[in-house]
Amino acid sequence: MAYLAVNEALDFAPIPSRASLSRVAALAPVAAPAAPKAKPAGFSALEWSVVMLARHDRPSSLREPGRVGKLLGAIFGDSYNRRLADPRLEALRRMAVLTWHHGYAVTSGQIGDFLAAGFTTDHYDLLGRRVAEVLSSRLFRK
Repeated sequence: MAYLAVNEALDFAPIPSRASLSRVAALAPVAAPAAPKAKPAGFSALEWSVVMLARHDRPSSLREPGRVGKLLGAIFGDSYNRRLADPRLEALRRMAVLTWHHGYAVTSGQIGDFLAAGFTTDHYDLLGRRVAEVLSSRLFRK
C-alpha cells in the first residue's frame, strides 16, 4: 500500500536539525477548526400543508387575472382566490404548484423569487424530492 511505503521512507530519514524543523513547521498546513454542521433544510407542518394543498391548484392560479377575467369577476363576483396572505407561504405555494406540474423544469427567475422569500436550494431540492415521491407512489399503486 502506498501509505506504508511513505511511512517506511520516513522511518529511515535522517534526523533533521532544529533549523530545518522550524522551516518545516512554518510550511505545515494548519488545520482549520471544524465548521458547525448546518441544520438540514426542512419545512414546518404549515409549510408542508401548503405544499400538499398546492397539488390541486392549476398553473393558471399563478397568473394575474386579465381584463376579461376582471370584467367577469366584477359582473359575477370574484372567483375563488387561492393566493395566501403571507408572502413567504405564497412563494412556497407558487413553487409547489410549479413543481407539481413541471417538476424541476422551472425558470431561474421563479427559483430566484423562491430563494428571495427566505428559502434555500436545499428547500427546493427537498420539495422536488417529496413531489417526486408522491407522484411515483401514485404511479405504482396496485
